[in-house]
Amino acid sequence: MKVTIIGAGNMGGAIARGLAQGNIVATSDITVSDPTTEKLEELKAEYPDINVIADNSEAIEVSDIIILAVKPWLVNQVLSIIKLAPEQVLVSVAAGVTFQNIEESIGSGQTIFRLIPNIAIKYLQSMTLIASHNASKEQEKFILDIFNEMGLAMIVPESQMAATTALTSCGIAYVLKYIHAAMQAGIELGIYPKDAQKMVAQSVKGAAELLLNQDTHPAVEIDKVTTPGGVTIKGINELDHSGFTSAIIKAMKASVK
Repeated sequence: MKVTIIGAGNMGGAIARGLAQGNIVATSDITVSDPTTEKLEELKAEYPDINVIADNSEAIEVSDIIILAVKPWLVNQVLSIIKLAPEQVLVSVAAGVTFQNIEESIGSGQTIFRLIPNIAIKYLQSMTLIASHNASKEQEKFILDIFNEMGLAMIVPESQMAATTALTSCGIAYVLKYIHAAMQAGIELGIYPKDAQKMVAQSVKGAAELLLNQDTHPAVEIDKVTTPGGVTIKGINELDHSGFTSAIIKAMKASVK
């Protein structure tokens, strides 16, 4: 299975590196196209077997899957100068560009996926959202398998892309905001910033592992650590008195276009 990634920026480069570290696509079957030779040279230095090229049309000639990792406003421009074969699969990472938008450029009938990773894909820890159009179950499974190697991937209806993006792609920023705030509290309490960051980040990672590896619920796990009269319940109640839950809900809803 040959994969071409158009765009070697932050997201395209991260996907290329993730694919190269995985077991599904051979590194020699990955091609990355970008007009910026510096980015291509960086990739080639890290993964010598990756193919790099500056010509998008040439890059997709023998590819089975084309991953379009360019800014949303560049999608039409890129699609206007490449021609897809009917059997090729197009995967778009451009946020907000719908299947209808893409079909206006390439016509109907093509198998298309929309993909929304988050920035943790760089470390193979992305929560990746996938919507499909004209895809078979086998094609859906293959794309899921690829991106499950880079974290956790889920198929969602296109109608839910905006809402789920708020939870994942935007949501990771809200988690980082919590970590930063907790660090500031730690600094005020006399803890060095780097130490506070490690402590809070590991606590967040641990909380995530509890939920991902058990059939449980956040409220159940909170109950386990809120001893009657203890310090944790006092902090939890202070969060609620200060509108913490409401603030998170409002942030998520504000992120939905």
